[in-house]
Amino acid sequence: MTKPLADPQLQSLDARSRDIFRTIVDTYLRDGEPVGSRNLSRLLPQSLSPATIRNVMSDLEQLGLIYAPHISAGRLPTQQGLRFFVDAFMELGDLSDDERRVIEAQVKASGSGATLEHMLTDASQMLSGMSRGAGLVLATKNEVPLKHIEFIQLEPTKALTVMVSQNGDVENRVVDLPVGVTASQLHEASNFLNAHIRGRTLAEAKSEIAKLKEETKAALDTLSQDLVERGLAVWAGAESGLPARLIVRGRANLLENVTAQADIDLLRHLFDDLETKEGLIQLLDLAEEGSGVRIFIGSENKLFSLSGSSLVVAPYRDKDARVIGALGVIGPTRLNYARIVPMVDYTAQMISRMIR
Repeated sequence: MTKPLADPQLQSLDARSRDIFRTIVDTYLRDGEPVGSRNLSRLLPQSLSPATIRNVMSDLEQLGLIYAPHISAGRLPTQQGLRFFVDAFMELGDLSDDERRVIEAQVKASGSGATLEHMLTDASQMLSGMSRGAGLVLATKNEVPLKHIEFIQLEPTKALTVMVSQNGDVENRVVDLPVGVTASQLHEASNFLNAHIRGRTLAEAKSEIAKLKEETKAALDTLSQDLVERGLAVWAGAESGLPARLIVRGRANLLENVTAQADIDLLRHLFDDLETKEGLIQLLDLAEEGSGVRIFIGSENKLFSLSGSSLVVAPYRDKDARVIGALGVIGPTRLNYARIVPMVDYTAQMISRMIR
């Protein structure tokens, strides 16, 4: 179903111009190759001479919708042209029953009894395999209630802190120990924390312990009190800045058909950018801005402006309908958008259902 067009010039395109433009884009998305007037005359539903087609192509070029990559070559859609095609012409396909079953089975299997990160990693791998692009998942630190925290001494001055949330997620971090801490003090600090954090989020637990500062001093000796503060601080530190993890699978798919070293370097630059905090913030912002799937083509998002890649991204939500992450597919600008949009959308819906 076509969508309303904002640009009056584009609205004024006649049926013939639209057919020619649509055929150029369809050919590009399928083959990745420019198409000339002679080939177009064979592909179009109506009979038009190459000369007539060239005149129309000249008009489309002046509108900024297509361009010639080489002198005397055929035409390719510009980035503006691709956006126009996606907004005005693209009819979303629907997932086949088999594709729905694959997505449901994969998400349910990886989500049953596994950690959230394991489920998201599998979802990223699945999207990569189904799209032949790179599957991407951004997982924020969901503020779920805590169940248990424990200190396990690794060496005299280091301990492993294990935090278990009520949804079953387990996370480990190493914390520096005060000099002279004993195993019994570690146990005492764990017991005190567990008596006050159970059922609270990390932010609530920090606030509660701060309120109980005098009680803490009375209940624990100095070293154990220091442990309590360090135990919460190591998690709070991880929550500062952007509390997120990025999971990308299928990078090789993007490099598969790239031969020029310059293009390979651009893709590597993209992945370096994705793994910076700034890149993660941008991705989460993209997901939160829209209620459903969003498509970004090339430089429409500065994260992808150098590599010329496209991103199809959708948010997933917790039981309170808050956006807690995003997933999507990165690929070349000639992604099969009509197929990938419903695939990303359905996977995000399934992930949301599993974590509610």
